[in-house]
Amino acid sequence: MRTQADRLRHTILFEVIALITCTPLASLVLGRDMATIGSMAIFLSLSAMVCNYGFNLAFDHMLKKLGRPVHHRPPRLRILHAVLFEGSFLVITVPVVAWWLDMTLWQAFVTDLGFAAFFLIYAYVFNWAYDRVFPMPVDDNESANAPQE
Repeated sequence: MRTQADRLRHTILFEVIALITCTPLASLVLGRDMATIGSMAIFLSLSAMVCNYGFNLAFDHMLKKLGRPVHHRPPRLRILHAVLFEGSFLVITVPVVAWWLDMTLWQAFVTDLGFAAFFLIYAYVFNWAYDRVFPMPVDDNESANAPQE
């Protein structure tokens, strides 16, 4: 499994690149000023970092409990991982977006679905690239059972 330092690097890189990419795009699409979107994005980013750390740790433990190697991430598993995280994070973000942008819960939900769609694609690409740049250490017990990519 990944070390705590590696998980921290992953989380920080994920959020910094997301902020740089998503904030101007969201400001343009929603017609809101960068300061409003930027401050909300930073708050949500900090929330996501905490949730992401815990989610990824739990996901890896679940894989180990199921007898699956944590270092092998085929496309289906990456998609499942991204969908589960974004779906669970919607529960937190919809009320925040509604309050921050003075929207109804329905408007915030629709807005958040746009964010979730962006992050589903972004998370898939980022995690694939991260695993290529920073490969996960292979446990000797797992390497014998790991399918080839």
